[in-house]
Amino acid sequence: MNLAGKSAIVTGAGSGIGESVAVRFAEKGASVACVDVDGDAVASTARMIEKTGGTALAVRADVATDDGNRSMVDQTVTNFGGLDIIHLNAAVQFLALLENTPETEWDRMHATNMRGVYLGIRHALPHLRQRGGGSIIVTASVLGIVGDPDLPAYGAMKGGLRALVRAVATAHGPENIRCNAICPGDVDTPMGAEFFDHQPNPAAARKEVTDRYPLRRFATPRDIANVAVFLASDDASYLTGIDVVVDGGLLARVY
Repeated sequence: MNLAGKSAIVTGAGSGIGESVAVRFAEKGASVACVDVDGDAVASTARMIEKTGGTALAVRADVATDDGNRSMVDQTVTNFGGLDIIHLNAAVQFLALLENTPETEWDRMHATNMRGVYLGIRHALPHLRQRGGGSIIVTASVLGIVGDPDLPAYGAMKGGLRALVRAVATAHGPENIRCNAICPGDVDTPMGAEFFDHQPNPAAARKEVTDRYPLRRFATPRDIANVAVFLASDDASYLTGIDVVVDGGLLARVY
């Protein structure tokens, strides 16, 4: 799974899955544009990569906007000479039943979780095409496959991403541009912790959910990043339009 000579963009790279993916891409030889709306956090990720001898670019950009997506792609191409890989990972969430989800929160999630991915792909495609192909990776979720009553909007966006991935894969496969989704279960990230922090007894709630996993643990960000490295590499050259479910066996259970 060698990424030497390739250039990549990772959004949401200031923490969690995005940070780990950016680090793993660099470990495998890619030059990585680390993108996040939090400029300090993404600068920290870039420094982490550079301290270990990797090549990184910190880009502060809001992927909910067209300007943000255009800027991150343009800066990557200017600094690295092209684009081979883009991992669209940035996301936000809001915990509430559907009837308690304000329209403003729905729109906020849609802007980042759905529109941000659409815009990122749209701006990346001409540059992937110029390289003779490439890999688009989207972080979806098991909640785009099954339901969670407390995350209806988040699940709806992630389900929409799964459909978008298939449409992009079928449209651009003839150009050797692959597009795949990663569907994690619970991951030990700040966003993942938010759900449990809202529970009356966070420790008990975490144990109850963890016990539902056959592997009896949540994923680490590196677990997800290892899958992203595979999908980005030429070793996955015949994989496109699929969901890679990384859930510790959660969806294998009936009860």
